[in-house]
Amino acid sequence: MARVLIVDDSPTETLKLQGMLEKNGHEVLKADNGADGVALAKDQKPDAVLMDIVMPGLNGFQATRQLSKDPATSHIPVIIVTTKDQETDKVWGRRQGAKDYLTKPIDESVLMKTLQSVLS
Repeated sequence: MARVLIVDDSPTETLKLQGMLEKNGHEVLKADNGADGVALAKDQKPDAVLMDIVMPGLNGFQATRQLSKDPATSHIPVIIVTTKDQETDKVWGRRQGAKDYLTKPIDESVLMKTLQSVLS
């Protein structure tokens, strides 16, 4: 299955997402901030990234933009996973290069469908 990088500063959210992914046969990599997420993505080349927005330092929008603009990581689909559910946030997320945008709390079936969609 896929190697998925979770970038989220909440240990609770990371654990929830990790559980859903591993239950469905995916391998999980984790980073708890945007800068570490970008570095890990460049180093490990995951198949997809689940990116939170609100994090200290480099936020999810900035990290997504860095990944989508860098030739070394631009092929990796980023799915934003956040509590920010305003339409302007969704538009801005896609403009930064995100392939999809999910709002917490995440439904497992929606997450798996979205992941399948960006990987195919």
